[in-house]
Amino acid sequence: MAAVAVSALGGFPRVNLMPRSEVARRERDKLTRAWVWGVLGAIIVAVLIIAAAFYLKWSADQRLAAEQAQSNQLLLEIASLSEVSEALAAQAELTAFRSESMAADLVWAPVIAKVTGVLPGQTRLTGYDFAVGGAPQSDDPTAEQGLVGTVSFDSPTPLDIVGLIRSLRGVEGVLFADGQSVTSSQVDSGRYAYLLNVVFDQSIYSGAFAAAAEGEN
Repeated sequence: MAAVAVSALGGFPRVNLMPRSEVARRERDKLTRAWVWGVLGAIIVAVLIIAAAFYLKWSADQRLAAEQAQSNQLLLEIASLSEVSEALAAQAELTAFRSESMAADLVWAPVIAKVTGVLPGQTRLTGYDFAVGGAPQSDDPTAEQGLVGTVSFDSPTPLDIVGLIRSLRGVEGVLFADGQSVTSSQVDSGRYAYLLNVVFDQSIYSGAFAAAAEGEN
């Protein structure tokens, strides 16, 4: 039998005539709908997450494809410039070889002029025999040998060879002048012949090829 509820307070009396079974059914329906909507919401969220993941993967694939295409294009451009690169490498190698092989380049006329500049009057240079030194090994060209050899000259009168050696040692670029190897004799023409050992430093090097190599690099 349905329960009858009568309001104990003032106002119109209200009676709940709905059976308990109907109330329970409605509660079950309400709970079922809540569960259905919850499941549908979870499915929708899962679908959105999966779609977002697929979109991110698709975007990453597109970016990767673009980067690969750009890399391939750069490789093609580099390959097309291989001949230029080889030519530049060959030029750099030849320039380095020239700079190394011509490091001891010098102009002979100024060197000989330095020797003849200290010779007394009527004294003439009759010959010279020099060997060029190695490439510069330091920033101070006056500290290393650049030209080593002998100079020969003659004079109609005997010379003060000691004074001449001192004068020669004072010439710019002369690293050493050896007076111990001096020889003198009166030749058939009545002139006296002399032979001196002379060492020049590397300040006599022109440095032309080394400067050109630095400019090209």
